[in-house]
Amino acid sequence: MSGLIKNIEFSKIINLKDLVSYEEGQVISRTLAQTPTANITLFSLDKDEGISSHLTPGDAMVQILDGKAEITIGSNTFTLKEGETIVMPSNIPHALLACEKFKMLLTVIKG
Repeated sequence: MSGLIKNIEFSKIINLKDLVSYEEGQVISRTLAQTPTANITLFSLDKDEGISSHLTPGDAMVQILDGKAEITIGSNTFTLKEGETIVMPSNIPHALLACEKFKMLLTVIKG
């Protein structure tokens, strides 16, 4: 199978955080792969922007590429910064809030 990864140059060294820009008051996303069992998406969130509490049918791994975010999983809240990663289990409510503007790589794997 080919063509599963999109919106990114092949055979070239890149810095993922350079593929999404910050926009004032906005959440920006760039889908890199989307299949029935996996999604890979880059996000940038301006300070105080967020993604409200929701459930996903798969485990979701967040890798912080730049900045700082507050991530709530169930009743627990975590503060993550560049270089840190957390996994949000499937079917547990989770939300994200930008403590300062931040960029992340989100990988969701569904069973």
